[in-house]
Amino acid sequence: MDIVEGEAATGGADQAVPTGEWEREPHPSDSLRTFGAVVQALREHAGLSRSEFADIVRYSKHTVASVELGRRMPDEAFVERGEGATGNTGALRKGARHLTRGEPGLAAWFRRWARLEREAVSLCTYECRLVPGLLQSEAYARAVFEGTIPLRTDEELEALLAARMDRQRMMWERPTVPFSFIVEEHVFRRRFGDSEAMRELFDHVLERTAPRNVTLQVVPLEAGLHPCLDGPVRILETPAGQRLCYSEGQENGRLISDPKEVSVLCQRYETLRSQALSPDESRALLERLRGEL
Repeated sequence: MDIVEGEAATGGADQAVPTGEWEREPHPSDSLRTFGAVVQALREHAGLSRSEFADIVRYSKHTVASVELGRRMPDEAFVERGEGATGNTGALRKGARHLTRGEPGLAAWFRRWARLEREAVSLCTYECRLVPGLLQSEAYARAVFEGTIPLRTDEELEALLAARMDRQRMMWERPTVPFSFIVEEHVFRRRFGDSEAMRELFDHVLERTAPRNVTLQVVPLEAGLHPCLDGPVRILETPAGQRLCYSEGQENGRLISDPKEVSVLCQRYETLRSQALSPDESRALLERLRGEL
């Protein structure tokens, strides 16, 4: 779900995503594991044992093993000496530029999507559980994180909150990118905190959805059943014109690239768009809910 957020991906967002390539859940140290596999492959190609390689790069055998298994971030000296030991192919230098330990507050399964999201030329979000992360007030986001199980430490909570607020920046940093949100009315009726916190949430949502490139539509309670009842979905278009979707559940998320699946989800979203309140009607509803507090 949109409770924790993340990033990571290999390659630019303008590259096509082959069907099925995004199905697995990325590990927080994916780039380290990949780099380690390259080190091991080059070492073995050079005919060196770990002990022999360790002597050349002047690190212990255990350190070499840790790097090859993706458990340790190599420093510049390791990379440079490793290059010399494996024929100066340039592979280690280039690979080291993309190394990351991951980012605090970012769910592993969300990272690939978040990277694509920042480069997308359009983004659509349907949500039926929570106010979408891009529209949450700080107090709302904090309340969501404080209610998660297992409980978070204060440090973890602050990291989650910082990641959430930082992600929202792209909405005003990219004023020409269309952002579309469809949210169930009951999501905005769910109470948290006191009346002041609720009013702050409504003000925040109204402010974030005021720009011309942002559209918010609310699905009213009386709308009845509709095609998106299987759960939340996000849809984006890459700079290359490829459409991708993302769905999320308990402790997992799935990036969908299969054209047939994407087509079905896009059709569902467009159908729901026609059944939801208009943007003006939706804003009027939120203003009315705010006035009732």
